[in-house]
Amino acid sequence: MKSKHNNTVSYFDIQSVTSSISTMLVLLLLGLVVFFVLSANNLSVYVRENINFSILISDDMAEADILKMQKELNKEPFVKESSYISKAQALREQSAAMGTNPEEFLGYNPFTASLEVKLNSAYANSDSIAKIEKKIKKNTNIQEILYQKDLVDSVNKNIRNISLVLLALAGLLTLISFALINNTIRLTIHSKRFLIHTMKLVGASWGFIRKPFLIRSIWVGLISAIAADAILLGGAYTLVNYEPELISIVTTDVLLIVASSVLLFGVIITFLCAYLSINRYLRMKASTLYYI
Repeated sequence: MKSKHNNTVSYFDIQSVTSSISTMLVLLLLGLVVFFVLSANNLSVYVRENINFSILISDDMAEADILKMQKELNKEPFVKESSYISKAQALREQSAAMGTNPEEFLGYNPFTASLEVKLNSAYANSDSIAKIEKKIKKNTNIQEILYQKDLVDSVNKNIRNISLVLLALAGLLTLISFALINNTIRLTIHSKRFLIHTMKLVGASWGFIRKPFLIRSIWVGLISAIAADAILLGGAYTLVNYEPELISIVTTDVLLIVASSVLLFGVIITFLCAYLSINRYLRMKASTLYYI
């Protein structure tokens, strides 16, 4: 006697395993793209926030007043952090760097006290720095503000170019991923096209016929996404363990967004592709099934 399951859709068979592996590889590729796009954004913030400028202060200004000015400066929205370097500290640092003490042959300390300021990333551009410079120079005790304008412009230009390339790549790979997953699922449903037609002949509704295929596709997408997330998170953990400083770039937020994106994309795209493919075969006539 034939098994009553011969004409039903199995949720777990060799086709499901093959489809899951293929889908997992595509989702892994997509997850890597999302990971690199988000990490590149964090990297750009990290680079911008490590661009600093020096505020050279007149010798006439007392240290207490300098510290008061630093405290007020730290309240400004454009300041990420600042540090005070006294004349004595500047002399020690420069003497160590040059290998000789300028004060010994000059007879005085040639360096001035300064504030080293790191900017928040949104203000790390030439236009914003020019406005900040104008505002700070209203204090007559400020001798000069030093920063590398060419470096700032170069960093922002490179970050902008890299971001455009990554976004274009992300869009292209998303389309490729959709096409690959769609082909994988269509091939799986193609092998069941005569079963679909048989179910139509016995009066099954389209919704009843779709249901097992859609459930299996959701499971394939879910399992594939979980496997891809496990590989991606394992790779990120290994990377951060190897280079702990990357923790400021490969953040928990980045990993959560990547894992959620892969999971959501995996389930939605497999469901959508299965739905479209099943509808295609449901609309076909019996004679057409033999020629595709």
